[in-house]
Amino acid sequence: MPVADPSFSPSIDGLTDATLHDVLIVGGGLVGASLAIALERLGLEVGLIEAAPPGALPAVFDERNLSFAEATVNALSALGVLQKLSAPSGAIERIHISRRGDFGRSLLDAGKYGRREFGRVVVARDFGEALEARLAELPRLRRYRPARFLGLATDDAVQRAVCVSDGDGERVLRARLLVAADGTRSGVRAALGIGSDEHDYRQTLFVTRLRTSRGPDGTAYERLGEHGPTALLPRGDRHYGLIHAVAREDADAVAALDDNAFLARAQEVFGWRAGRFLGCGARSAHPAIRVLAQRTTAARALLVGNAAQTIHPIGAQGFNLGLRDALTLAELIEHARRADPTADCGDPALLAAYVERRRDDRERTLAFSDGLARLTANDAPLLRPLRSLGLFATDRLPSAQAYLVGGAMGYRGDVPALCRQVQA
Repeated sequence: MPVADPSFSPSIDGLTDATLHDVLIVGGGLVGASLAIALERLGLEVGLIEAAPPGALPAVFDERNLSFAEATVNALSALGVLQKLSAPSGAIERIHISRRGDFGRSLLDAGKYGRREFGRVVVARDFGEALEARLAELPRLRRYRPARFLGLATDDAVQRAVCVSDGDGERVLRARLLVAADGTRSGVRAALGIGSDEHDYRQTLFVTRLRTSRGPDGTAYERLGEHGPTALLPRGDRHYGLIHAVAREDADAVAALDDNAFLARAQEVFGWRAGRFLGCGARSAHPAIRVLAQRTTAARALLVGNAAQTIHPIGAQGFNLGLRDALTLAELIEHARRADPTADCGDPALLAAYVERRRDDRERTLAFSDGLARLTANDAPLLRPLRSLGLFATDRLPSAQAYLVGGAMGYRGDVPALCRQVQA
């Protein structure tokens, strides 16, 4: 979504929508749509501003592969989303971690922890269709689509006034709580005057579907290297999802490779653990840049998902973290409304409770993702034995494995109840 002009301040005369939303969500992607679904059962007036028109999916729902932690699988099942998948998902039963040029490796096995799997792999397009099917069942949700966030209009202490444009022109929508779920370059974040801190990892990630001589057996591979990870995720269609990181200065050359040359390059970096790389689908490229909002709340406003934090995809933490943002907000609103049915969704005390509740999970996940990305990409000779020792220890020390397993399954900090609600 384009960044809005923070100085935008339209006149609201003739533009006001009659509906006062309890919660107005900007962004209909993975996290925004999930939040709308989570709020439906609370009997609130919820609005969802979506850039994509009816019948179309947001651009984020492409051929990328999403790794859902167990906590995410639990929550999305409880919300009735995963049941809408029309294509099979792939189980992650084991996680194999190694680094090119270092000895040692770590193998995490779900069976050792009394689990059938750590999580599941879902194609983003399939997930988008499942979300859309679930959204279509929500009778109270008011969807504005296609619509574009323009900026913040004059508001007061009890509501936010948000200017949008849609097929009927410009209008002002009102909300007790405005939620920014509009991605890394969040227009809402800019309009609220919330700054962000960025770190460019100088890596480009190529994503595609991969066919190998040995089909997936439930093992997810994370092969680390000086230019980032090469990961294989077991999909449900007997293919792997491949994420192959390259140095930014090499990205154009790699993008120009034909399929055979690209496969040979990825094979040389990854090795032969999954057999011979035989073919791949269409490739897409994405820069690895960390963007962290300097704060996640403002008066009657809150940032979730990539609008709050866009992190390196190593360890597949991004969407899982964003979903826990959304579910924590929904849970806090539910608790407040249970105590007082007229409770204000934008109350400062509720937003403060959200920040406190999310602090541990957010800080630990950010530190894990960023630390792993920087440490594994650093090719300094003195670090090699330390990394190898770390992999060796992780493979043999139960406490070290337990730390990785808890994070892999999405259980960091005080997670929402839906994440622990195991489905039959």
